[in-house]
Amino acid sequence: MKVSSKEKAQQITVDFLRKKKNVDEINVASVEKKDGVWVINGTSPIDVQGHPWTEKFEVRIDRKGKITSTRFSLL
Repeated sequence: MKVSSKEKAQQITVDFLRKKKNVDEINVASVEKKDGVWVINGTSPIDVQGHPWTEKFEVRIDRKGKITSTRFSLL
């Protein structure tokens, strides 16, 4: 599957994060194409030992729609 639009890259990311993190609320802040790779940044809520936190993410997707890397950090 070739990823040729921001919307498709964003949808792949949202679907991946919903499945991986088991959350419904995912806030995508930016979708950029850099050197042929889609870079999607945003935040999602998580629960850490009963306390709500916000987690920042970066997901990179290649031209074929494969997620090549992910990065997560607490805000």
